[in-house]
Amino acid sequence: MRKLPNQYTSIVKRYADVAEAVRRLGAATKSAGPLNKKTAELIQLAAAAAIRSEGSVHSHARRAIEAGAKPNEVRHAVVVLTSTIGFPTVSAALSWIDDVIGKKK
Repeated sequence: MRKLPNQYTSIVKRYADVAEAVRRLGAATKSAGPLNKKTAELIQLAAAAAIRSEGSVHSHARRAIEAGAKPNEVRHAVVVLTSTIGFPTVSAALSWIDDVIGKKK
C-alpha cells in the first residue's frame, strides 16, 4: 500500500466526516456517467494541472496509471493543454507526472 501525504492523512484524521463525504462525492461523480475510470482520471489530471495542484497531479497521474493509462497517455493528457493553460504550467505538471512515473521504474 502506498504512503499517503502527511497533509492528507492529517486532514482525514482531523475531519474524518468531511474526508468521507469527499470520497463519496468522488465515487458518485465517477459512476454518474459513461466514462471509464481511466478517462475520468485523465480528465481530473488535466484539471489538476490547470489549477497547478502538485498533489492532485501526483494523485491523478498515479490513479490514471493504476486504471490502465500508459505513461505517454498521462503525459499527453497534459501536453494537449499547452494552448489553453500555457507552456510553463504544462511544464510544471509534466515534472510532477515524472515524479510519479519515475517511482514506477
